[in-house]
Amino acid sequence: MLMVLLMVLSVPAVVLLLGLLLARLEGRRCLKDIEPRLFPEDGGPDHGEVVELYGTEGTGKTELLYHLLCRCVLPKAAGGLEVDVVFVDTDYSLDMLRLVSILDNRLNRARSTSSPLAGSDDAVLRLCLSRLLVVHCSSSSQLLLTLHFLETSLSSRPGLALVLIDSISAFYWVDRAEAGASVPKQEERLCKCTELLGRLLRDYRITVFATCHAIRRSNSEPSTSSDSDRSYLCRPWQRLVTHRLLCSRQEAANFTVNAAGGSKEQRRRQVFTVHCTSYPSSRTKAYRNSSFYVTDAGVGFI
Repeated sequence: MLMVLLMVLSVPAVVLLLGLLLARLEGRRCLKDIEPRLFPEDGGPDHGEVVELYGTEGTGKTELLYHLLCRCVLPKAAGGLEVDVVFVDTDYSLDMLRLVSILDNRLNRARSTSSPLAGSDDAVLRLCLSRLLVVHCSSSSQLLLTLHFLETSLSSRPGLALVLIDSISAFYWVDRAEAGASVPKQEERLCKCTELLGRLLRDYRITVFATCHAIRRSNSEPSTSSDSDRSYLCRPWQRLVTHRLLCSRQEAANFTVNAAGGSKEQRRRQVFTVHCTSYPSSRTKAYRNSSFYVTDAGVGFI
């Protein structure tokens, strides 16, 4: 039956079909250990799960994405996982210079600890970046088309295990304005994106991390902490999320850092906190609190 089908289909369709079969047969890297300090013990994201990073602007969400991205594309000798990543940039906020700086710092740290990194610094850095595919979207319609395109990448790249979306809420207000007073029309495109993403999660067993901007309420509007932390996106998206990282910003704190000449000095750094709630279907709900600060070398956990 398969041979008959291959004879009927065109060459591009055959290539896509064979890639799809191979991608499904070959297991993708599980990312439960992508960052143990963020998730409950043994509670990291499994195959086909979604992590939402929720918080207001300036709470470290994008820096966390850079941290996770670097963890994936770095070689194992530098503490990485050596898997491919797709970064869907809907806010046009991806800072490649910042990303390269973090990768370079981590590679230098690995070399300083005598970790055997094959190749020159530039060659290893280029190899890391070759594992990254960046896609920009300027509307929810483009996001939907991107997810359709993503299936081709997933079928041809079995090493692709992580999709990062920054952010899933980027077109919320635009879609509301274009759809008028009809709530179903306001949510139509995001619902379609969620439906397609759910199929990709099921068929290709990838892991998705997506940021979501919290809505700032006016001072005159009464609200509680639970109100501001509640997701406002469509119900299908809320049902798709299995881990939620609630990001916030604390007061700056003093930290002891290594200075030139081997001396120690105190520096004041902004501290960010993450409250993780994990509720995958196969396990009971679990929680984890963590804190981190941001340096030139990326995220540092406290």
